[in-house]
Amino acid sequence: MLDFTEYNNVFPSAGIINPYDHKGASAIETFRKSFRGVLFVDRVISRLGISQGSAYPPKGENGLRSLHQQICQSSVSSHYKISVLYYLLLDHDDIHPGRSQWADGFAEEAGLPKKYQFLMRGLWHMDRKEFKYAIENLTQPSLPTSFADEITIALVRLPLANKRSSSASQNDYTLALAYFHAAQPVFTSSEALELLFGALARTNVIEALDFSRRYPEWIRQQLFEKLVASILEQPEKLGARGKELVSASLTGEEESWFQEFLRRGEVRKTKGASVLLKMRGVVTGRLSSTAALEHLAGFP
Repeated sequence: MLDFTEYNNVFPSAGIINPYDHKGASAIETFRKSFRGVLFVDRVISRLGISQGSAYPPKGENGLRSLHQQICQSSVSSHYKISVLYYLLLDHDDIHPGRSQWADGFAEEAGLPKKYQFLMRGLWHMDRKEFKYAIENLTQPSLPTSFADEITIALVRLPLANKRSSSASQNDYTLALAYFHAAQPVFTSSEALELLFGALARTNVIEALDFSRRYPEWIRQQLFEKLVASILEQPEKLGARGKELVSASLTGEEESWFQEFLRRGEVRKTKGASVLLKMRGVVTGRLSSTAALEHLAGFP
């Protein structure tokens, strides 16, 4: 098996290729800024006990040698060390004409399990905002949902579809939801949960309602109110989206939250609030359809 602690066994010969020249390092820093100052590789390197602030990108070959040494001297398992080296070799492959196979060759010789190759390649594509390719790797069945919160936050917050089209919608949640449905991650941060739920709520009312029911009551109420608010945010779709919600079979708690939020919550003064209340009144038989229709004028 390859001795990855020997620098020359890992990286191409000096002078052949340099992904960390001024142009390459500048591009990496631009990507880092778009991720609020932290790349996914920074998080991985940090888990090795290496300071993320100065480690990546390495400064020239001396910086790469120093980073290689720090990786090899860290106290984590070998497959974690090899995984980071694999990521660095993906940088080398990327700028080589015709894309070389240094990373894959190294993984094979060093015995890096496929699941870690999928993970690191997926994170590499995430760091370059190539989200379609990222989730192809990050949703492999054998892969643990590492960094699921951070991946979800990035997929919801950042423009999608490789970001090369200026017409790409900021509200296109296709890839974020594709990752969620395939990986079925369990979130540990409120930010990831709220962002994912917001994407669900704006895309599929019933799916969002079902998703909210996975959580304890106090979280469910917050998510339910967020769902109602998302419907009111789109008055041009109030008729269709509102009908989905008011026609759903709500639990006793949900019915109470629905009435309370629309009558006394922060959305109570919106025109749509009274419309949703009357639509629900028709469904539950508390209000005649004729009376409710009078309030639907102007709402599709």
